[in-house]
Amino acid sequence: MSVEEGISVKDTHNTNSSDSTDDYNTGHFGPLAHVNTASSRYPAFGGDLQPGLYRVPKDRKLANPAPLGLCGFALTTFILGCINMQVRGVTEPNIVVGPALAYGGLVQLCAGMWEMAVGNTFGATVLSSYGGFWMSLAITFIPGGFNIMGALEKADNGEPTMFYNSFALYLFGWFIFTTILLLCTLKSTVAFFLLFFTLDMAFLFLALGYQNFTAAGPNVSLIKTGGAFGLAAAFLAWYNALAGIADTSNSFFILPVIHFPWSAQGRENRVKNPAMPEE
Repeated sequence: MSVEEGISVKDTHNTNSSDSTDDYNTGHFGPLAHVNTASSRYPAFGGDLQPGLYRVPKDRKLANPAPLGLCGFALTTFILGCINMQVRGVTEPNIVVGPALAYGGLVQLCAGMWEMAVGNTFGATVLSSYGGFWMSLAITFIPGGFNIMGALEKADNGEPTMFYNSFALYLFGWFIFTTILLLCTLKSTVAFFLLFFTLDMAFLFLALGYQNFTAAGPNVSLIKTGGAFGLAAAFLAWYNALAGIADTSNSFFILPVIHFPWSAQGRENRVKNPAMPEE
């Protein structure tokens, strides 16, 4: 079916033709689009947390839950990244407990469950897992709550060594998990890949920072580096979220989506726009 034929079919559903053309060419369909998805496969898209070719569920009744989960992740990561970088002299993580439990935790976990409902295994795994991460992190730092820090210090004769080593192992585990996810984004888009790459580096540097502690506490330089990568991951998460929210029905611009040249969409683009032959 040609593009023109596809548009003519959608016009029978009273869809604005110019908006339909944009959606059809980009492959990103907003909630108001009328598209036959029974036999169409769409390229990787960070706004849907889809790292490879996928087929939109036919007659889907649910909205796209990925932007909600990405926003919950982004805001909580932004706060913790600022704390790790000691912005405005803030060094204690207490303020992150609330957002980690409610927004980055519960809301993101719900978004992951809704990804299950729309058939997105990658999105469900990502959002549910990081929702659990934020909840578990909040439990660790609830002042006077579960007394995790106090119990480890008591077991180590009042020294913080055991807690720092334990927390480093915790972060190394999340580094391994994020690396696994990163491998699934190598055929996606630049923004999608960079989101998981910067997050992976944040976990790595934070884990190294807590492992290489001194008498004064964790290694400040490594912790700040991890915080910087965390801030980058937060803004990339917001970028991907906006890409999933903005369409021609609500925005004057659509965020650019750059596919890797070796991805399925990248190869298709090269076929449509072949490079000039070499001399």
